Amino acid sequence: MEETSTMPDPTVPPTPPVPLDALLARADLGLRRIAGPEGPDIAVHWAHTSEMADPYPYLLGGELLLSAGVHIPEGAGPGYFDAYVSRIVAAGGTALGFGVAPVHDTVPGALVEACEMHGLPLLEVPPRTTFSAVARAVWQLMAQARTAELRRVTEAQQSLAIAAARPDPVPSVLHQLARRLAGRAVLYGPEGTEIAGAGTDQGEEARTALAKLAEVVRPPAPGHPRPPSPGHPRGPGPDAPAGGSADLHADPAARPSSASDTVGGVRLVAHALGNGEGFVLGVAAPQRDGGDHTIASVAAVLLSLLTGERHSGTGAGRSSALVRLLLGAAPGEVASLLGGDRWRVVQGRPDGRAVPDPVAASALGAALGSALVDVAGEVVRVLVPAGRAVRPLPGWTLGVSAAAAPPDWPAADTQAARALARARATRAPLLRHGDRPALTDLVPESDADAHARALLAPIARAPALVDTLRTWLSLHGSWDRTAVALDVHRNTVRQRIARCAALLEADLDDPDVRMELWFALRRT
Repeated sequence: MEETSTMPDPTVPPTPPVPLDALLARADLGLRRIAGPEGPDIAVHWAHTSEMADPYPYLLGGELLLSAGVHIPEGAGPGYFDAYVSRIVAAGGTALGFGVAPVHDTVPGALVEACEMHGLPLLEVPPRTTFSAVARAVWQLMAQARTAELRRVTEAQQSLAIAAARPDPVPSVLHQLARRLAGRAVLYGPEGTEIAGAGTDQGEEARTALAKLAEVVRPPAPGHPRPPSPGHPRGPGPDAPAGGSADLHADPAARPSSASDTVGGVRLVAHALGNGEGFVLGVAAPQRDGGDHTIASVAAVLLSLLTGERHSGTGAGRSSALVRLLLGAAPGEVASLLGGDRWRVVQGRPDGRAVPDPVAASALGAALGSALVDVAGEVVRVLVPAGRAVRPLPGWTLGVSAAAAPPDWPAADTQAARALARARATRAPLLRHGDRPALTDLVPESDADAHARALLAPIARAPALVDTLRTWLSLHGSWDRTAVALDVHRNTVRQRIARCAALLEADLDDPDVRMELWFALRRT
């Protein structure tokens, strides 16, 4: 079994390679193979001209290397040519094209012998054919192959989309995918079991290896604990994170979204579906062309939509919870239908001046793993299960509440709003509300509320003053950061704080006064 690798394959360009035989068939070039292996599997990814004695540092792999032998010293023997050819092979060169004239009248015999010994195809380039003509022919053939490949991928995408609209969409998509790739397509469920499959079985060994490969990429789904991994005979491969499959299972962020392997000549690929439900698409095919990965990725996207929560018990439970709330049920009675009793409120705001639209809000919810999303002006609010980790997201500033039961969700929303304000003021990508016991817990709520109302009564009817004072105190009296948090000018902050000081008849530079006011503001 070959080692597993994450997608895409390294050093292989997106443009399909050109069979060497197709280049030899071009009568206008007049190329002639004089040494090395033959066969339709020898492919050229690009042409490169070099007269370096050691071309290794300048090759990426897959090249037809073109040389007129300028680098060959006078009286060079077999040892020179053996070293030269071995370096081309070590760099992954596909073939060597040797130009006859103006330096050499014929291809050196020692070069022919070295190419034959190392298994490198050697082509004789006649005097009338320039290296530029050979390179142009390679690109012309690649363009033709690219056009054909794009046509094949487009037709496959259309057939997959039509299959997804059928009454039995999942089996239909798998059937089309298997037919397009001439192999087998399998959908694995969150527990690792095969839910549906289509196409030609590629054998027991490939079937077992594909199931193991699916475990490498499967993220844990809510409510579906990851089954014990059957392991992988040789680990996750050189391109996967170090530490083996056990580490991949321990950290969802470390797992690749797709991985590949080869068993007995059968190419295996596993794609984790991006709906957070723990489904995996597995593909086993006897060969792999350039567009196969694109076709399989399209199928993975369609299957992600088809197996998403709107088609599962989670989506049905959310709809049921909404109906019950509209009909008068208390939040605590329907919380279990949403998938848990304790949740966090996450408030997010896009970086810059952008105002979130429903598409951006849905994208934020998807990134946080929740479909319970609300757009409230310039802020997006997301209800996230307490057990799900919330991490910083590029382009967003986030405030996260403490875990709360349904009766405390309004308070959690306030916590998230305050955490978001502090995050924006301090330019932090994410801040969390602290949920450890506070001194305020030592004072009876009724007494604390009465004291807060009395202390803040002079400014209670001016919400802008209350918000400014709270934000200013939370940011240790910083005018600039308070202005950023409130989206106002720093002079406006100064005027409002001065107004608060006058109405409250308090010295806001006194730390005791600040502490008492902060205690009161926490009650509002």
